[in-house]
Amino acid sequence: MFHFMSIRLTRALVTMFLVLVIAFATLRLSGTPFEVMYPEGITAEHLEALEAKYGLDRPWPEQFVSYLGNVAEGNFGRSLYTSEHVWKMFADRMPYTIIVGGLALLLAIAVGIPLGAFSALYRSSPASRAGMGFAFLGYAVPHFVIGIALILFFGYYLRVLPTTGLETPRHYILPVVTLAIPIIAAIARFMRAAMLDAIGHAYVNTAVSKGLTDGQVARGHILRNAMIPLITVLGLEIAGLLNGTIFVEAVFSLPGVGRVLVDAVEGRDFPVLQFGLIAYAGIVVMVNLLIDFCYIAADPRIRVEA
Repeated sequence: MFHFMSIRLTRALVTMFLVLVIAFATLRLSGTPFEVMYPEGITAEHLEALEAKYGLDRPWPEQFVSYLGNVAEGNFGRSLYTSEHVWKMFADRMPYTIIVGGLALLLAIAVGIPLGAFSALYRSSPASRAGMGFAFLGYAVPHFVIGIALILFFGYYLRVLPTTGLETPRHYILPVVTLAIPIIAAIARFMRAAMLDAIGHAYVNTAVSKGLTDGQVARGHILRNAMIPLITVLGLEIAGLLNGTIFVEAVFSLPGVGRVLVDAVEGRDFPVLQFGLIAYAGIVVMVNLLIDFCYIAADPRIRVEA
């Protein structure tokens, strides 16, 4: 187990370092932020002064080494526009993103797993086919399209739900549902496929021959073995959830980190974008590590294989 996790931790550290390098280089290839800050033009002397102030006039390797040193000290810089500490900008807004994303994930698990299990156990029924039709449709439609459709239907035509902000619990309904629908579809599809694969194994026939009820076979043999591949899907969907929050927060004007990142992209706010990319990559890496722990808990054979 120690060897298994040490390999995973090493890969995680290498991944984070590569994210640092890619984020640093990509942002600087996009140009300087001062072109956006001064759209009407800027003198060469003023541009040189600004680049010297923020250290952008130095060679890239020197800038990168300086940035790594600051990151090691916990200094991620300040916004070029507001001069606010980058970590504080994210700390103030991250709770909203976590709450909306967490509620969407819980809703997706609560609906997606039963829907996939039902579709596998009763795969010939019209309800099962309708559920899978919804899953394919929900998986194919982007978040922002779903969000706009829900705003038009529930906010504009029916006028029963608020469409912007997060002032009351009712404000969370549309953003959470918008984020949850594609995840529900993905979980249901993979859950159905995993259970159909498990149904075909010999141990299921053995359990049936022992006189176990359909419910006992489904819970104790089919569902349990189908959960292992589902763990991978949940990890991938959590990573996709982070991307979805950016679009959903923009559509519903939510005070989360997605809005901050969109504004930072438009303004080429290097410190904000660099921290945002590192933070999102760190979350994805941590989720993958947790998935590895879940693998070990769900299937002890992985310890031997590792």
